Amino acid sequence: MLKDPFQRLNLDREVLTVSQLNGRARLLLEDVFAQVWVEGEISNLARPASGHIYFTLKDKNAQVRCALFRQNAARVRQALRDGLAVRVRGKVSLFEGRGDYQLILDTLEPAGDGALRLAFEALKEKLSAEGLFAAERKAALPAHPRRIGIVSSPTGAVIRDIISVFKRRAPQVELTLIPTAVQGREATGQIVRALQLADAQGFDALILARGGGSLEDLWCFNEEAVARAVDACVTPIVSAVGHETDVSIADFVADVRAPTPSAAAELLAPSSADLQHRLSGLQQRLVLRMRDRLHRDAMRLEGLTRRLRHPGERLQQQAQRIDDLEQRLLRAVDRRLCSSQERLARLETRLASQHPGRSLNLLRQRLDHLSSRLPRAMQASLKGRRQQLQGLVQTLNVVSPLATLSRGYSILLDERGQAIRSASQTQPGQRLKARLGEGELQVRVEDNHLEPVTLPLL
Repeated sequence: MLKDPFQRLNLDREVLTVSQLNGRARLLLEDVFAQVWVEGEISNLARPASGHIYFTLKDKNAQVRCALFRQNAARVRQALRDGLAVRVRGKVSLFEGRGDYQLILDTLEPAGDGALRLAFEALKEKLSAEGLFAAERKAALPAHPRRIGIVSSPTGAVIRDIISVFKRRAPQVELTLIPTAVQGREATGQIVRALQLADAQGFDALILARGGGSLEDLWCFNEEAVARAVDACVTPIVSAVGHETDVSIADFVADVRAPTPSAAAELLAPSSADLQHRLSGLQQRLVLRMRDRLHRDAMRLEGLTRRLRHPGERLQQQAQRIDDLEQRLLRAVDRRLCSSQERLARLETRLASQHPGRSLNLLRQRLDHLSSRLPRAMQASLKGRRQQLQGLVQTLNVVSPLATLSRGYSILLDERGQAIRSASQTQPGQRLKARLGEGELQVRVEDNHLEPVTLPLL
């Protein structure tokens, strides 16, 4: 540790930035408080996705921020929560970005009674995950036990209370005490050995009992070894540890939990008066059920007697039924035969109507009719075609240039046979062909008057 941690700052000659100040303050704190133990209560617990744990450690007058990084947080087995008293170890540091004073932790453990409570919850969660508390593992208590083993201290009020209950309710039950310490360092091993010894004696049931006390006093019944010894017992076990508000790990593992040792004795000690009363009730129920059964059997016998008939009567009924079935069969055969005959007649009628000879006659008649219609149709068609042809010829003559020629007109053609439509298409001395209504003329152009000439109408 530095003798004078402020000496190296040289405050009389140097002006620092905020970052420099926070950095040197962090180094100073980490040098002076490299490792400290602090005890307090957790508040503002936060678990971000990074795996780190952040919380505030406080007492009634002050508080300090704490950071437990992921590699150290993985070693913490207790379930952390707000309000939990813990003891932590780490170095004092400074978060330079915000200038926050904080503890960087490497160790965290419960403090005081909170440590026992956390250990209790951790073991409870572990054994529950293994199925030691499951209902299907619980054994039913015997209804009328004859031998019961008691695992408890030989001194104290617990054993006296249990014996008193059995003397009052079931004095016929044989009780055997397997003595053991129920508090202190040696208690865990002694309880485990006592349970193993009692389970081997063939008792009908066992009582694991202790009087009330603090959590530390009852802690041997919260040890994992005792819990597994209880689970390993084949004999049904009633756990009666502490008073009604006290709960131990052994209570969860046992087949039945009783709030007090006296209550455990009452669970296994059936009252003689109750048994006598129950026996009387069962006897009355048995008598009533026997009477009811006899009455039902008598009524059933009477009904069977009324239903019982002479064999001759039964044979007569069967003969009558056979006659009835015979008549029904004959009627059914007649109906079936009539139906078949009607169907055959219908089929013959259909066959006659569809005979090939009849079809051929019909086809011949149709052929004769068509043969007689064919000449008339051909004549009518030829007549119509002639009339159509004459009409077309007349129309053609009307528009034919030959008809125009027959009325005194002619067509001039040049050497290539092209019609002359204008005088400008000719040359003087050119030879042309004049097509008349009848015949042709060879002509020669003497002159081609290009000026238009008005022709008189004929």
